[in-house]
Parts: sequence; structure tokens; C-alpha cells
Amino acid sequence: MRISTTSCLCPFLVCLCFIQRCYGASHHVPAKVLSKNQTKLANGETEVHHRPKRGWIWNQFFVLEEHMGPDAQYVGKLHSNSDKGDGSVRYILSGEGAGTIFIIDEVTGDIQATKSLDRERKTHYVLHAQALDRNTEEALEPKSEFIIKVQDINDNAPTFPDGPFVATVPEMSEVGTSVLQVTATDADDPTYGNSARIVYSILQGQPYFSVDPKTGIIRTALANMDREAREHYTVVIQAKDMAGQVGGLSGSTTINITLTDVNDNPPKFPQKNYQLYVPESAQVGKPVGKIKANDEDLGVNADIKYSIINSEGANMFSITTDRDTREGIISLKKPLNYERKKTYTLHIEGVNTHVDPRFSYLGSFKDSTTLKITVGDVDEAPVFSMDYYIMDVYENAPSGTEVGAVTARDPDSRNSPVRYFMDSKEDGERYFRIDESTGVVRTTQPLDREDIPWHNITVMASEVDNPSLLSHVPVTVQVLDVNDNPPEIATDGEVIVCESSRPGQVIQTVTAVDKDDFANGQRFSFALPSQLPVNPNFTLKDNEDSTASIIARRRRFNHLTQELYELPIVVWDGGEPSLSGTSTLTLRVCPCQRHGRIRMCQGEAFLSSAGLSTGALIAILLCIVILLAIVVLFITLRRSKKEPLIISEEDIRENVVTYDDEGGGEEDTEAFDIIALRNPAAAEELKFRRDVRPEARQHCIPPRSHRSPSVELDEVDVHEFIKQRLVEADLDTSVPPYDSLQTYAYEGQGSPTGSISPLDSPGTHSEQDYNYLDDWGPEFQKLAELYGEAESDVTT
Repeated sequence: MRISTTSCLCPFLVCLCFIQRCYGASHHVPAKVLSKNQTKLANGETEVHHRPKRGWIWNQFFVLEEHMGPDAQYVGKLHSNSDKGDGSVRYILSGEGAGTIFIIDEVTGDIQATKSLDRERKTHYVLHAQALDRNTEEALEPKSEFIIKVQDINDNAPTFPDGPFVATVPEMSEVGTSVLQVTATDADDPTYGNSARIVYSILQGQPYFSVDPKTGIIRTALANMDREAREHYTVVIQAKDMAGQVGGLSGSTTINITLTDVNDNPPKFPQKNYQLYVPESAQVGKPVGKIKANDEDLGVNADIKYSIINSEGANMFSITTDRDTREGIISLKKPLNYERKKTYTLHIEGVNTHVDPRFSYLGSFKDSTTLKITVGDVDEAPVFSMDYYIMDVYENAPSGTEVGAVTARDPDSRNSPVRYFMDSKEDGERYFRIDESTGVVRTTQPLDREDIPWHNITVMASEVDNPSLLSHVPVTVQVLDVNDNPPEIATDGEVIVCESSRPGQVIQTVTAVDKDDFANGQRFSFALPSQLPVNPNFTLKDNEDSTASIIARRRRFNHLTQELYELPIVVWDGGEPSLSGTSTLTLRVCPCQRHGRIRMCQGEAFLSSAGLSTGALIAILLCIVILLAIVVLFITLRRSKKEPLIISEEDIRENVVTYDDEGGGEEDTEAFDIIALRNPAAAEELKFRRDVRPEARQHCIPPRSHRSPSVELDEVDVHEFIKQRLVEADLDTSVPPYDSLQTYAYEGQGSPTGSISPLDSPGTHSEQDYNYLDDWGPEFQKLAELYGEAESDVTT
């Protein structure tokens, strides 16, 4: 089967059709199906063919789109080699659009399009043709596939799918600066003819902008476009197909172009001279006026920094920039005084903070102006001569003592009189008062520095003519010290005395305190009271550095014998005049371990606080047990003898009491001590211990290099001793008004050889020192105490 056409549009296709027709009319070559590699013959066999190379596709029909004629459009003709022209061959058409869009003449094989086609909707149709024997309905040739392509015509105009557009470009840009690229699309076939070949042109926007005809890039066409003169531009771009030739279709779009700002305008003050009125009562740090320079730029390009460039104005005023309004805010730095200066001149400069160096040729981006400030006179409150006052007065000064004076004046030119008074809300009014006309401050009562050393008061002043205007000034009054407080011993508690203390050992160092200040209270001296007898246990040493040391005078103390001692101490301060005070310290005797560490003191058991040691407690318990045993034994014996435990009152018997006491010799005089009947005050002065041997007179003892104790006692002048006692008895005013016989039967020491018993040998005691027992530990502590007590008794 051969495919032929009678209508070809292009010369190439006309030639092709002419060759096809000539070849088909003379030779009747059977049509071959090129879309497959196999051909079905009439006898049912298949023949495999290899597709040859070719430079053109011959099994295609072409039909114009958008055919608007009254008759159907002729497409082409199908012809079989078996067709003799006698009508025995019937042609059948199948595939896309067969029977609806495309119809075929069964006898002639002519194909026609019955409807108008749109290439942009469907570019081609695939159909199948077959030749049948009209009588037998057998296929004369196998099915052949061919394509009907819809041939494009220029029926679509270019369009801008993304329009309209918005673009920006900086003002003052150079010619040719790219703004935006626009692209139009054409639905026609870009491979066939010039239907989709687009050319761009500008319809509106000249002479400011231009467009590239091929690429659609919009560029600036005018130099120095000023945003401040014109900011917005509307540009219309046209796209035309057919390469812009006559008859081509076109479309257009709109581009809204805005010029962005650059800093190409300096700030400008509207005026070169300004005036401002400021009252002298304006507060420091508060705004007093505003000034503004205009800048035609926008954003950061219009930011302005203001400054005062002359010293006269800069010393009194300051200027800052308001970021929102770009105004210069003028504030006061120092108080104004109309009477001192009435006018000020300020030279103010405004400078752009963001300068573009590209426009430096336009000049400096700054401007200046002059502001004249006039100070207004107002009625002002009184002004004190000082910002604050410091006064002083001695404590204990009588009421009405002058402390000091404050001074205030009216700053106005009329110089009105001033009245003074104190703030009633403060406590200072209780201690001070002020003269309302002179400003003299006086005390209302004696002050005590140790109670309140400083007083803070507020003095106010007002004009007599205008009391509503007040001024305040702080006044500090210092209370000066006088030496009116005696010193005292500074103690945190009791002073601990170790039982093993030795003569000359420092028990504790004491200091003193004084409520007075350093000038009168920090130099102290110490001593024991002079009116009291010498303390046999302790003495005091003044260290001459405001401290004193308590020193033991005897060896060893015993808390069982006496636990507490009182030591009065007199301390003087270094003031003028000097004051003294007596403080009594309590000294507690405590057992101590080695190196002075306290072993047991207030932490003892309740029996220890009563003076009982553990050994004494055990002894008492043993005595109680023995007494109970004796009572039980006595009751048992009474019951065994059947005797009543209680003797009847009628049973009167004589009791003979025997005292086998031979007396104690001269020591027996201690049994009766008449001192108890005497005046205690006088008896304290003349009380002597009678168990002490009479001192030997130095003039009666001949000098010898070696003397034994027994020989020394023999040489005592007993008669002189007795006479001395008689004289003391006659002169004693504290004895009763009757005579008292006192017997002194001192018989001497006895044999020169002495006694072998150590009980009555005070003159022959051992010279051995038992202090090393203190270092043997707690197991030998009791033994060390016994030897220590024995040595203490011998020493006494």
C-alpha cells in the first residue's frame, strides 16, 4: 500500500509527493509497514525485514490546525498495489480519531479531516490503514501505521505568566544598571517557522529605562535619577512573535520600579538662627528645648548626630538625638542663675552618621546653626552658704549650749529676709532647736556620747514673703567625748587557777574596757586596793601596756579546801581627769593536768561541787555501812538478853564520865579564844596566831655560821615575849572590861637531841622537793597533793 497526498505546503513536501505519485502510478508497489519489522503476506507467511536507514519519514500526513473552511480538509490518499481501479478494493481506517475526526473514502482511499484541529492541544494522531477484497473480505495487504501531524500556524500570542512585576534600583545609579529580567512564553511550535520567535520592546518607561530585545533584561537608561525628585516608575514591556515582523502576535506586562534611597543629601537646618527661653528654675538633667535638621534621605541615611561645638554652650547644656523623630534634645547640665548670667549662645552642628564615599564630591554632609538661650528670672528658694554642715558639741553640756549656725540668703535681687526651722519629722528636734532669725543651733538637753555619738538633722529655710519656697540642708552634729565613764576589767568569766600553781606563776593577763573614746579610754594602769591587807594568795603586776598579770604568791591550791577566791582590782584610765574603777574577779581552783590543761572543774559531779572527792565519797559510804552493821549487832545482842531497848524514866543511874586528857601544854590555849568576844573591826587588826612560835630577836642571837633549830629556840627571850603580850592585852580596846588571866607555860624544846617522831619536828623538815610527782601522771596525783599540802603547812 502506498500513501500519497495531493496537497503539500512546503516545496520539499511537494517534490516528495510528486515522486510518490509517479512511482505509484507506474509500478504499483505494495505498501510496507515501517513501524514493525515483520510483514504479513497474502498466503499467511511472515517475512522479516531489516529497517533501512533513511533521512526522511515518508509515512506521514500533514494537516493544518484551525481550518475554518466550509468543506472538510483534505489530508491525503491511501492506495494499494492490488487496486486495479475497478472498485474491488475496500479501504478501512482505524486508530486515533478514525471515523470522528478523520474519514476515508472506501473506494478511492482519500482521507479528510472533518473538524478543526488545535496543535497546542494535540500535535499528532497515529492511525492504521488496511486494504480488503470487497468480495471476499480478505486482507490484500497487512495493516500499515501512519501518522497525521497537525501543522502549526501562528495562532498564540506571547504571554508573561509571572507578571506584573515589582523591582527596585538604587537612585543615582549609572546608565545600564540591571533592574530586572522578564521572560515571555509562546505556545506555538518553536521548531517550525517564526511563530514562537519573540522580540522584546519597551512601550512605556522611556527615557528612564530600556530593555534588551532578545533577553528581556531591563536596564536604566538615564543617569542621576533622583529618588527625592521621583521615586516610582511604571514600565510596560511588549513581547512580539514572528521575530517582530508585521503580522506577528504580541503580549505585554507591567513592571513597577521604585528607586531606593542612598545618602546623597546632607542635613539642613531650616533656619540659621533660633531663640529659646529657659527659666532659671529649670532642673539639671531635664530637657529644655528641641531643634531639628531636615534630611531628604530615608532610614540610616537620614540619621543625624547633633553636637554643641562652642565651649560656652557645651559647659552649660548638652544635646542628644531622638532616634524616632531625629530631633536634637537640649538638656541642662548645670543650674542657671539669672542674676549671674542672662543669655547663652549655642553653636549646634548636625552631621550624618552614615556617609557614602561615592557622593563625597557633593560636599560635607553636615550643617550648623546658632541657638540663643535667654534665662528667665523666677522667685527662687533661699540658698544655704554650704551644701552640708558639720558641727560638734561636748557631751554633758548644759541645755542651751550653742552648737553652730547655718546661713542662707535669698538669691533674687530683692534679697528677702529668711526664716529658719527644723524638720519636725526627725528626732533631732528633741535634742536641738534653731533660732528662726539667726540660724543658731542649740541643745535642748545634755547629750551622752556613749548613747548617740552622731546626730543628723535637717534645717530648712524659707523666705518671709514667700514661705512656700523651701530649701533644705543636712546638718551633722558630733558629740565630743569627755572622760565620764570609769574603766572596768574585761572578763569573759571566771579565772581558772590550777592546783599545781607555783609562786610567781602568771595565772592570767587581764585588760580593761572603757566606754569613752580612744583619747580618754585606752591607756590603763592597774593595782590592788591599798586599803585592804596584803593578799597572801595572789598579787598583781602592771605590765604598763594597758594590761596586768595576776601572779600566784603561794605554792599549790586545793579546791577541796577552798574552791573560789575573790580578787579586787583597781584600774585607772588615762583621761583628764583620770577616773578609776574597782572590779572583783572570781578565781576558781581547778585540778589541772600537765601543761596546765584543766582536768576537772565545774564539770564535776554534784559531790565534787560540794568539796567531796571520789575517795572521800567512798570513805563516807564505808562509815555508813559500818554504823549500820553496829546498829544491827547492837539490836541483836539486846534481843538475845531480853532487855528493853529504851530505859524507863524511873531507872535512875549515876553516870561517871572520865576524861583522860593530859592537856596539850602551851598549845592548849587555842582551846579558848577570846577573840570571838571582841569588836570584829579592832580584832582583825590585832589578831595573831597563838600556835606560832615567838620570833627570835635578832639582837639577842649571837652571830654564828652554823646554828641548829633546837639551839635557836633555846635562845628566845621568853620574858620579852610575855611582856609584849601583856602590853598588847592592856592596850586592846576590843576586850571586855574585866581582867583575863592568860597562862603561857612554855617549857622549851626539851632534850637537845630532839624527838625521833616526825610529828612535832617543824624545824627539821626534809629539804627534798616533791614537785617531780606532778609529772608522773594521774596515778600519782593524790600522792603529789599530799606532799604538796604537807610542804604548804610547813611553809606556813
